[in-house]
Amino acid sequence: MSQLTLSIIKPDAVQRGLIGDILKMISDAGLKIKAMKMIQLTKEQAEGFYAVHKERPFFNDLVAYMISGPVVVSVLEAEGAIEKYRKLMGATNPEQAEEGTIRKRFALNIEANSVHGSDAPETAAVETSYFFNQLEQVG
Repeated sequence: MSQLTLSIIKPDAVQRGLIGDILKMISDAGLKIKAMKMIQLTKEQAEGFYAVHKERPFFNDLVAYMISGPVVVSVLEAEGAIEKYRKLMGATNPEQAEEGTIRKRFALNIEANSVHGSDAPETAAVETSYFFNQLEQVG
């Protein structure tokens, strides 16, 4: 069954000109891009998106990082898209990520780890609708 997930190419990767490289890895992995746009998150938008982490000690640093430059958000579709994209991203800590994953290739560190992906169907539904309405999702 086809599934949707959210991808964010984070500020560190956008600033280093890695959008094309990451999108090629996504496409080569069999994930179809249904919607995509480059945006500059406001502090309020980043706080809203990461509200689940509000009580965590890294919350303010995460928000500051996510508003430090533009990001590319996209909705991806495939059989088992969430698991497929999470495997492609690699471990949150790039030092622990497997060879050939996005984070192993491009992440600078655990905070500037280049990409975000939804972790479950419920969060994917919330996250995709945070950035895209139904009319923006095509294909």
